Amino acid sequence: MIDVTLNLLPLIRKARGRIVNVSSIAGRHALCGGGYCISKFGVEAFSDSLRRELKHFGVKVSIINPDFFKTEILNSTRLKENITNNWKKMSQNLRNDYGEHYYHNYCKFIEEICSRSSTKLTLVTDCMEHALTAVHPWTRYSAGPYAKFLYMPLSYLPTSVADYILGS
Repeated sequence: MIDVTLNLLPLIRKARGRIVNVSSIAGRHALCGGGYCISKFGVEAFSDSLRRELKHFGVKVSIINPDFFKTEILNSTRLKENITNNWKKMSQNLRNDYGEHYYHNYCKFIEEICSRSSTKLTLVTDCMEHALTAVHPWTRYSAGPYAKFLYMPLSYLPTSVADYILGS
């Protein structure tokens, strides 16, 4: 995403074009471990800095924050298999430190997220369409009910309150 954007930037500036990046609600709240949230926080930071830098050139930058959609990334069988494999690779001491309850709660969390996922991908593509065609596109789009009514509003609260609500 960064490489393509930077290579096309001269043309985008010249055309006073638009950049629309798809992040995730996990770019606003680190909902799980691993590299996924880290990469989405990176999309957010890159897009925010681009938006500020390119405003002078008339370029508009938007970020789309989808919540949970039935795509391959939310394949609960594959996710739980990966979690189980990683759990088994951990040393016994580390597993003891975390406790079996941590492993089972994390699997339950993954199952819950996957069960909430929507098949209505038009919620995301409608945001994309608006970001690309509106006279005044929004800076951020919340695609999906959890993004719009839970995770995005939580991102504006003090961290301790958001952590409490998310059960951290």
